[in-house]
Amino acid sequence: MARRETDIGTKFAGWLGLLHPPFHTVGILPFILGTVLARRAGAGFSITNLILSTLGIVLVMLATYYAEEYFSYREGERSRRLFRYPLAGGVGPIPDARPPRSRALLISSAAAALAAVIGIVLQFGLHTGPLTILLGLLGALPGLFYSTRLIRLFEKGFAELFIGFCYGWLPLAAAFYVQQGFIDPRIHWMAVPIGLSIFNVILLNEFVEYPADTTVGRTTLLVRMGKTTGMSAYVLFSVLSWLSMYLSVGAGIPRKALFFYLPVMLLSAWICLMMVRGKYENPLLLELLCGLNIAVNLGTAVAYMLTFL
Repeated sequence: MARRETDIGTKFAGWLGLLHPPFHTVGILPFILGTVLARRAGAGFSITNLILSTLGIVLVMLATYYAEEYFSYREGERSRRLFRYPLAGGVGPIPDARPPRSRALLISSAAAALAAVIGIVLQFGLHTGPLTILLGLLGALPGLFYSTRLIRLFEKGFAELFIGFCYGWLPLAAAFYVQQGFIDPRIHWMAVPIGLSIFNVILLNEFVEYPADTTVGRTTLLVRMGKTTGMSAYVLFSVLSWLSMYLSVGAGIPRKALFFYLPVMLLSAWICLMMVRGKYENPLLLELLCGLNIAVNLGTAVAYMLTFL
């Protein structure tokens, strides 16, 4: 009986791991922010549109994560055999012989198909606007091609930029668009600091995965740049995110956003200080920095959200 309960627990942990819960939050929170802004815009808000579009974005993320598990299986098997990092992205549960690999591809395909159906319903059934399906494709295609054989964006050196776009501007714009049928110019300004901070989330996670990536031949952006240049890039993008938050206040965002953002900026500055001091070479501290780095990204979106609430 104990063995059976252990097996069930192991399988559940494997499926839960495939969902990548932390990366759902960084996609859903900007979507909620766009929804809040759309609600403040006044007439035309639809609960049905909100439910379907939220389900659609979750399905797109599921399709992306399961596809990565399937197509990055070989690299993941080798890296997880040699290195184990709790906060590192990429493959985990499948190489540990939990969910079957083929099932990951099946679920990815099913999630993508359901997301496509939702996009069709929103655009042609609920008349959310002619850009609805296009916005969905802008999120789905980079995600599905992130690790797909022959394309593999993460090996091209600019996948991190796609992630900044897909977890920054896109969920904000899509959430607002399906409610109002246009994209508020303030969306563009808010998307910059959020996109820069999620870029840094990926970049800092690559420091954690650096030994494994160099061992198995994953040519991520950090592998191409090296740690010293990567550290400089991290600090630069952090400073740009602070500056873009300040500039957004002059573009129609209420000034109180800076008040809500201040603790986030101080946390970000502390992480930058640790990076400049070379603390990324300390594995335990680096994993702490990665967790706090996600808080910086989420906190940036929350600062805007509190401003409009």
